[in-house]
Amino acid sequence: MVLAMRTTITFDADTAAAVERLRRERGIGVSAAVNELVRRGAAAPRPRPAFVQRTSAGHARIDVTDIAETLETLDGPGAA
Repeated sequence: MVLAMRTTITFDADTAAAVERLRRERGIGVSAAVNELVRRGAAAPRPRPAFVQRTSAGHARIDVTDIAETLETLDGPGAA
């Protein structure tokens, strides 16, 4: 489906140069060149933010000095 839309767009110099370069290389019109460059940009992978590992001081809220009691507290009574 082709949606015909006429509008005026002002390109920055580098963008206009990219459109003109592609137009000449492919022997296509300005609209075809702009459409291709927009599609390329839309399909380009988006950079993901860097993963940041968050840590805490880890202050235990239960007494872990008795392992058997700690396991019973965490797992429940009679857990095997």
